[in-house]
Amino acid sequence: MSDRLTARAAIAALTTEFEEFTEAGAPGRDSAGDGPLSWAGYADSRARAAARTGEEESVVHGLASVADRRCVLVSFEFGFLGGSLGRRTGDRLEAAYEAARTRGLPLVSLIATGGSRMQEGMVALTQLQRVARASARLRAAGPAQLAVVRDPTTGGGWATLGAGADVILALPGAQVGFAGSRVRPADADPHAYTAEGQLAAGQIDAVVPPDELPGTVARWLEALRTPGSTAPSPAPVPDALSATGLPVTGWDAVRQARSPSRPHAEAYLDAYFDHRLPLSGDRCGGTDPGLRCGFGRRGDRTVAYVAQCGTATRPAGYRTAARVIRLADRLGVPVLTLIDTPGAANDAEAERAGAGAAIADAFAAIAEARVPVTTLVIGEGGSGGALALAAPGNTYVTQDSYFSVIAPELAAAILKRTPDELHATADQLRLRPQDLVELGVARAVVRPAPPGD
Repeated sequence: MSDRLTARAAIAALTTEFEEFTEAGAPGRDSAGDGPLSWAGYADSRARAAARTGEEESVVHGLASVADRRCVLVSFEFGFLGGSLGRRTGDRLEAAYEAARTRGLPLVSLIATGGSRMQEGMVALTQLQRVARASARLRAAGPAQLAVVRDPTTGGGWATLGAGADVILALPGAQVGFAGSRVRPADADPHAYTAEGQLAAGQIDAVVPPDELPGTVARWLEALRTPGSTAPSPAPVPDALSATGLPVTGWDAVRQARSPSRPHAEAYLDAYFDHRLPLSGDRCGGTDPGLRCGFGRRGDRTVAYVAQCGTATRPAGYRTAARVIRLADRLGVPVLTLIDTPGAANDAEAERAGAGAAIADAFAAIAEARVPVTTLVIGEGGSGGALALAAPGNTYVTQDSYFSVIAPELAAAILKRTPDELHATADQLRLRPQDLVELGVARAVVRPAPPGD
């Protein structure tokens, strides 16, 4: 799927079926004359665009199947006045959102646009409010919104259909940004306005090669299906991947959890899921390489996951986790969290990035979730930085893990204890897996699956 395919070629490259909607809005509105501003030559420009592209507007919309997954599809025709948004574009976009809402189907947008149509002035710009309102109505009804960012995607189209989607995929090398190439500062870093730059900044979820796009979108549509009125059952607790015995002392527990040979999140996720679809970034300019988030398929079930990878979790990580948990909650998908962190990042950069607010938002996302959340502590459980992603009343622990109000070293330092009191402090904190079960913090110690399972 090329970044400069026509709207219909982009549809054909992605879908197995497509049924176009009939024209939305008042028949012939703005089809004659020079538009709401009487912009001289606008009618001629539209006529030339129609003759060149074979389209009557800058978007094509209809019902589609990607593999065997149904959706409502919008595809932009960049050759029609730069894929710009005018009043009739707004009619079609609003109709697409409403069709997705009434049919209970996800909305997929194949975006290629230069922004709002200058020849219609503020009338064109206010279409962004229409799109935002229609998007909010669809979000409130439940179905997911998935955007495929083509080249270019700028202006209001990026700031509504694109950046406002639940899942954002981009084609390699696509120009992506609110500022188009002719209006951004002359000395601006060009990488910031690319799909790859936006991925690094946490604004999109993945850059997908054209030949992988149909399969990726189909898997996402499968994962994002709402299950109906049936309440989801909790995600199964993963089997432990290590046969390490229970620790004798508190310091033994800390040592086992910090062992570099202990299985980490990637191993657990690989063993648990048949395949995974990662989500990346906090949509606020940040990513956390020490966190894995997304949706995965386990047999015939979809489970959302948030997994710490053994590093201090950064504010962007907590914001990304909260985004994923809230999306799963809206779609009725159970959540699995894997806890493994020495704690929240506490450097100056983390404080400037809003560590406290990000942790608070993660706590809130867990507390507000209507879907079941299952937690397994697979390594270090360091203070509130770990607890923010743990399920109250549904947390399990492995034998090579610990969970503590604070790391033993820090507890000893705060209490002004000497180094030789460190091990005793670890015992006093009662942080071993068996202690956590006895205290009611964890439900059970999880062990490896029996041979042959």
